[in-house]
Amino acid sequence: METSKIFALSVAILSSATLVPASVPIIVATPARMRAAMKLVTDAQDQLQKGDVAGAKRNVDAALHNDPTLWPALYVRAEIFSHEGKYDLALQDCNEALRQYRGFVEAALLRAQINARLGKFAEAIKEFDYLVSLHPRNVTLARALSDRAWFRATCPNASFRNGQQAVKDAKAACSIMVWKDEHMIDTLAVAYAESGDFDSAVQYVAQALAVKGISPETAKVFKQHLALFQQRKAIRV
Repeated sequence: METSKIFALSVAILSSATLVPASVPIIVATPARMRAAMKLVTDAQDQLQKGDVAGAKRNVDAALHNDPTLWPALYVRAEIFSHEGKYDLALQDCNEALRQYRGFVEAALLRAQINARLGKFAEAIKEFDYLVSLHPRNVTLARALSDRAWFRATCPNASFRNGQQAVKDAKAACSIMVWKDEHMIDTLAVAYAESGDFDSAVQYVAQALAVKGISPETAKVFKQHLALFQQRKAIRV
């Protein structure tokens, strides 16, 4: 499941003026200013997904100019900063987005990913474990499980790697998504490689490559993974 689809759910939550206990948000009319701000944010998210970082930055900056506390905009800016390698700034925005909305699991997942990139492995796995323990909505749970599997399979610090746990998490994520998310299937392949089962790694990365609608950029990455697995090499980040 693409992040943009999960992000759209967050936008829907923000746009809700009334909530029914133990139910889904009731979407109602919002002020024109809020609708305009959220359009800027969703446009920025779409642009970022398509690789238009400059356009995404313009839109998210415009949204935050109107409301510096708008947590979906802070999250998208954190994604942009992460894409640019500005991890400290990305963490600041993740922290502020979570301060504004404590239930924003996507921001917490991004924070865990950034901490992993910064070598803060203990902080990263602690957050992954906590997010999985929350048992959020199925799609979000799948993301949390898959991200934890990727970390457990690829962490450069061997003390944090666990191939068997990574396989278990990745399989659960793929099952939740009915085996239609190519990235999660690829993560399962990566997990099998870490566990030493390169035949299964090759099988599942081939399955990921066969998912309908896969982008050329994603296919290129998966083919790189396939080449490593065929050489009986695991992936390290």
